[in-house]
Amino acid sequence: MKIENCDIAVIGSGPGGLAAAMAARQNGAKKVLLIERDREPGGILLQCIHNGFGVEIFKKDLPGPAYAQHFINEAQSAGVEFLLDTMVLEITKDKRIFASNKKEGMFEIQAKAIILAMGCRERTRAQVRLPGARPAGVYTAGTAQRWVNVEGFMPGKQVVILGSGDIGMIMARRLTFEGAKVERVLEIMPYLSGLMRNYVQCLQDFGIPLLMQHTVKRIIGNERVEAVETIAVDDRWQEVAGSEEIIPCDTLLLSVGLIPENELSRQVGIQLDPLTSGPFVDNHFQTSIEGFFAAGNVVHVYDLVDWVTGAGLRAGESAALYAHGKLHGNKKVTIQHGQNVHHVIPHSLDISSLAFHEEQLQMRVTRPLEHPVKVQVMNGNEVIASKALPYARPGEMVTISLKDKHMEPLQNAGQLVVRVVEREE
Repeated sequence: MKIENCDIAVIGSGPGGLAAAMAARQNGAKKVLLIERDREPGGILLQCIHNGFGVEIFKKDLPGPAYAQHFINEAQSAGVEFLLDTMVLEITKDKRIFASNKKEGMFEIQAKAIILAMGCRERTRAQVRLPGARPAGVYTAGTAQRWVNVEGFMPGKQVVILGSGDIGMIMARRLTFEGAKVERVLEIMPYLSGLMRNYVQCLQDFGIPLLMQHTVKRIIGNERVEAVETIAVDDRWQEVAGSEEIIPCDTLLLSVGLIPENELSRQVGIQLDPLTSGPFVDNHFQTSIEGFFAAGNVVHVYDLVDWVTGAGLRAGESAALYAHGKLHGNKKVTIQHGQNVHHVIPHSLDISSLAFHEEQLQMRVTRPLEHPVKVQVMNGNEVIASKALPYARPGEMVTISLKDKHMEPLQNAGQLVVRVVEREE
């Protein structure tokens, strides 16, 4: 079996993987392999033909393929080697990768460091346990997006969408453009799970109704979806009797959440956070196993691709330093989620890195806080850092930065707690 050696192997060529591979080369890694199971690099961006990408990095409003192509070009110019149409079968703790493709058959890669950038996948009908028969016409929103934007097929003409995730709301608009009738978007929670801008631009602007605290009670139809029965739920997700409604449709799209793709991470024994389903990482994006790094939606699901790219750039830089024996952590403190916070990334912080990097703590809140709030980083009862925001919502990531001025107060810290509290006007 052929064995290939490299400094850095990156698994996945979406925005996180592309940025990581490029950054690894730019930070001294001599041979960087970017492994992708699809025939083209770019990941999910290739089917995201809507605008909204690159606003933070480029100050431009780009479609997904254009954003991806920029980093594909940059990675190629930097000397990254692409292994496309290649499936990773196994990774081991000693940084060996077993993969296969049509050209080489099965082969082995020995890396000095591995970056995991496999992205995320959609929750399916089975995972949300929708009752009813199993007719044709029930798809995830991402599947429908690929059909319409890449393959040129329409999933149906009369559509109901379950879930207010960003892909679902974007597909409501896209299907409307193509002549379909989107009857309803249903959301089981009392608040949006996606970005407010997508609600305004994709639903409100096109008169598509959104019903909060509603879900699908059953799917009606045998060979093909004929209708769905919807029902309201209370604050405890219990069905409200008498609120049932039959909505005729031929298609049900599911936009009910994304899950980080971590089968390879589990296989090698990397510790996963049960709150995010992604690896525990430090601020270098190094996982619980030395030499394994993770970046992008494989860690936790982002709402802006620019932040995925930022995470990839940092992971690539860190992996290159590790491969050359230059990544050292003198003192680490753990980071915990506190009041109104669901989770925080990273899970630990190398204090010494504050001398070189402004470190961002990224989090999601547990519920909408529509009044002014303060994001606070606490060392015991002491507020180390604070940031004021006009509101905080679960669908929009919240960030706060730690800088070099925070190094001294953190020298004796063992654990930081991040919380979001409401403040007075």
